[in-house]
Amino acid sequence: MSSERMADAALALTVAVLLEIGALSLPGARPLDHLVIVAGSLALVAWRIAPLVALTVATACMLVYSSRLDPGPSAAFPVLVAVFAATRSGHRLPAAAASAVFLGVWLAGDLAGAAGGPAQPLAERTILLLGWFLAAGVAGTVSRHRRAYLRQVEERAAEAERTREEAALRRAGEERLRIARELHDSLTHSISIIKVQAGVAVHLARKRGEEVPEALLAIQEASGEAMRELRATLEVLRDSAGDPPGSGLDRLDELVRRARAAGLPVGVTVDGRPEPLPAEVDQAAYRIVQEALTNVARHAGPASASVRIGHTGGHLVVQVDDDGRSGPRAASEPGVGLRGMRERVTALGGRLRAGPRPEGGFTVRAELPLTESPAAAPSLEESL
Repeated sequence: MSSERMADAALALTVAVLLEIGALSLPGARPLDHLVIVAGSLALVAWRIAPLVALTVATACMLVYSSRLDPGPSAAFPVLVAVFAATRSGHRLPAAAASAVFLGVWLAGDLAGAAGGPAQPLAERTILLLGWFLAAGVAGTVSRHRRAYLRQVEERAAEAERTREEAALRRAGEERLRIARELHDSLTHSISIIKVQAGVAVHLARKRGEEVPEALLAIQEASGEAMRELRATLEVLRDSAGDPPGSGLDRLDELVRRARAAGLPVGVTVDGRPEPLPAEVDQAAYRIVQEALTNVARHAGPASASVRIGHTGGHLVVQVDDDGRSGPRAASEPGVGLRGMRERVTALGGRLRAGPRPEGGFTVRAELPLTESPAAAPSLEESL
């Protein structure tokens, strides 16, 4: 049994004992009187879970008790507790009705029993009883408002805690994605170039019959291990979030020079009339070209690449083609790089297409709107 149930049972038992003590001192008390006292008092056990039931039973029993004997104001004790409980639960009209009925019947009986006697004691008892019922109603109302206030405070505290946790998680997710994208778009590219150049140097040294320097072999092995560890780190960090400002197409020439220095022939074509680009579009275009050239250097084998930048129809078109080993039936398994491209393009409301070319090689084509679009279009990854 819970502590509240035990307290309610103790209250009901205490009221029953007090009323029984008073009833035993009254002449003419019958077993029915003791029965209604016990029933009216024990009804208070349910004052929390069934306040209307407790109010009805206590009022009816105490009315029977008061009409048969003259117990005085003590007969109102169970009714007062029930009125408090009903008011506390929001049943103010039933509580007021029960109070009025009990007071009216009790006063009528008291007037009939005191006919011809002094009026002052009757008036004092009536005022005392009326004050008790008013106090019970006020106490119930105050308790109800206090409970509602405490509940609101708890709800607000819980909501504030949830809001703080959600904001913290969102900021953490945004920061993880920012770090993941910057690591992949910048560090991965640089490490790939180091690995490719080290591999070419090792190949040339062995082709000439020269001994490969240990430092060069260490560089080749370390760059490969760094790429594996970086990819594992990016998988942990990746999450949905925003993207910070970074490099733009103004650094395209530098990017192409690095690719050519690594042994990848790259041609660049700009179609249409160049227009001022939004910062996010400019950065996304640069990162797409960077990722596409990195993939060509890593996966296409001996190949050349062509980059086309087009300004047409309110869109910036970025397309990177290569003539490497990918064929029209080659499987395209999107990795971290392609997922990053797709996230960037989709966030800007554009479209991404990536897949093998019919004549051999691979194509990446992104269409980025030059105006802000609140609704992101679905990304596409299909063969051209």
